[in-house]
Amino acid sequence: MTTTPNRVVVRPLTARSAILSVLLGTHPPEATGRALVEWGRGLGISEQAVRVALTRMVAAGDLERRDGVHRLSPRLLARQERQDAALVEPTDHWDGTWRVAVVTEVGAEASRRASLRQRMVDARFAELREGVWTRPANLAWTPSEESAPSLELLSAWPDREARDLASELFDPAAWADTALLLSDRLATESDLATRTAVAAAIVRHLVADPLLPRELLPDDWPGTALRETYAAFRQELIELWRG
Repeated sequence: MTTTPNRVVVRPLTARSAILSVLLGTHPPEATGRALVEWGRGLGISEQAVRVALTRMVAAGDLERRDGVHRLSPRLLARQERQDAALVEPTDHWDGTWRVAVVTEVGAEASRRASLRQRMVDARFAELREGVWTRPANLAWTPSEESAPSLELLSAWPDREARDLASELFDPAAWADTALLLSDRLATESDLATRTAVAAAIVRHLVADPLLPRELLPDDWPGTALRETYAAFRQELIELWRG
């Protein structure tokens, strides 16, 4: 997804994304190949394209297939959990404290460093400088077993205005602008395939929500409204799927 001042450009809906649109949104996340073919057909995707995508997704470890039923792999189950969690806004009290995680491990392989970086991004931390990650301490976060040995954790109170620091590190105003564009795009589209593609972009955007305390957010923050918009569309999609 990319944005311009007046519009949002959404990735075209592929067979793979059509399959994930329904599996990531349902519990349990499984379906027969035949049902997924019918789903793809309803979105304007050919049977051949869906079956090729299913074969490739199984080979790539995205899906597991047993007795004709396709299920999300453990890796994509973790993605589903992140997406489900993205629909819930934090309600924890914030006392003004910031968490700081300093990378103390040296000489790690590039793949290990990249993995740690991704885990910190997934935890909604921002990098103040190389190896120094921080965010407001309004989330109940503890490092994973993989990350803990590489980090030294600190609590801090910045001398500068916390709202300015949050704006510099997380740019919530830009996130809000994109959220409004996505919400408007979903409301004005009538084609189901395009709306599904927009909804997928909304999910990606919600997963990237910095989840800042209310005190550090711009006025008229659209996070709650965007979550409600997506939840309503997901319910619509599930009802179509079940039908």
